[in-house]
Amino acid sequence: MNRIALFATPLFALALSACASTAPTQVATAPVVTAPVVTAPVVPTPAQTTQQALLTTSVSQGFVDTAALNLMTAKDSSEANTAQFYALQFGRPGAPRQWTGDRGTTGSVAVGPYVRVNNLDCRDFTHTVKINGQDYVKKGTACREQNGNWAVVPGTA
Repeated sequence: MNRIALFATPLFALALSACASTAPTQVATAPVVTAPVVTAPVVPTPAQTTQQALLTTSVSQGFVDTAALNLMTAKDSSEANTAQFYALQFGRPGAPRQWTGDRGTTGSVAVGPYVRVNNLDCRDFTHTVKINGQDYVKKGTACREQNGNWAVVPGTA
């Protein structure tokens, strides 16, 4: 009897497998409802913060002599603004940051060491603009505000 069971079991399995259907089966799917994705607010990276500060720290806010500012092109102002920001943010004391604008206009920004005033980082600066061979020099003190922007301290220029 044991021998019969030994031969019968594989034959029975083969017989059942022959009955399996090879036709494609259709599976019904239920409609999928997606919920809106809620994400946490994105915290800006330091590079984005720097870029944002570049857009709001302007040489027209007391960083450049007004006589020179009236003669500067948009590219001059943009180059001067970038140099001013990077000099204040990252510059070594006494090491001027040079910039070049349109039609031979050039400039440089030199900064002093950081000084802490009323919980703000401040630096003295000298911004020299050369237009048509004439130098326009603006000296003052700028402090980095809580939002990362640099502003000229009134009465220091």
